[in-house]
Amino acid sequence: MKRIASWLPTEVNAFVRSMTWVTLVVQILIVVTGGAVRLTASGLGCPDWPTCDGSSVVVTPEMGIHGVIEFANRLLTFLLVLVAIVAFASVVRMRKQRRDLFWLSIGIGLGIPAQAVIGGVSVWVKLNPYVVGLHFVVSIALVVLSTIFVLRARPTEPPALIGLAPVFRVAAVVVATLQFVTIVMGILTTGSGPHAGDAQAPRNGLNSELLQHLHSYPAYAALIVTIAFIVLTQIGHLRLVRNAAIGLIVVNVAQAVVGIAQSRLGLPPLLVGTHMLLACVVAASTTVVVYRLRKP
Repeated sequence: MKRIASWLPTEVNAFVRSMTWVTLVVQILIVVTGGAVRLTASGLGCPDWPTCDGSSVVVTPEMGIHGVIEFANRLLTFLLVLVAIVAFASVVRMRKQRRDLFWLSIGIGLGIPAQAVIGGVSVWVKLNPYVVGLHFVVSIALVVLSTIFVLRARPTEPPALIGLAPVFRVAAVVVATLQFVTIVMGILTTGSGPHAGDAQAPRNGLNSELLQHLHSYPAYAALIVTIAFIVLTQIGHLRLVRNAAIGLIVVNVAQAVVGIAQSRLGLPPLLVGTHMLLACVVAASTTVVVYRLRKP
């Protein structure tokens, strides 16, 4: 064990930074594959948990393609666990001088079994839209933590801004709040729509048309506030913050275009899946903006 431990990094190097990026990528990947399960109506392809059908741990031929898709998504959890273990090992020897990276790796690692349990509960309750929605919220939280993991491991991390006017941080918090509300309303909208994950899965019974509007309003508000925020950062000569906000605007515009298109075209699965992917990128981009304005 001592020999193995001697190979582990004692400072943030290229390997540690690469593991933070791999962590972020796999956390987004599991959202995309989970979306594929739902959009192909394979959510109950394995109708039980933790076994696949109550007797077999693995998928059986009788379960067909839906069982294969659902089981493949379950298997991806083991990839997340492996990445989490390697990421933790890469920072464990620097736990005293880099407690931030150490605790972030633990938080992300603990989130994976929590997600697995929520996913299992969603199967037990036959894809109740509120439990499935919680599953997505926790995924977004893990994407946020993984983004901070990446930022904290950067080789030339700029210092926290000191003596900054409160208006900048207030504006960033408003942007983040609007983005979060947009995601929550999107979850409720999806829970009322046709992509239930299974033909027999319950819906939340809410008005889909009304929810589409309630989902879009905070999204457009976030877009407007972010544009105003960019103007503020340009005036304040906050180049790094401004660039992060510009990146967020680009993603928001792409998300808005996909959202409008999927609504007008009757929610085709490919566009809905793209919308879910972009939601993760929006969460990550928003995290960068807020992080750039952190206090010392």
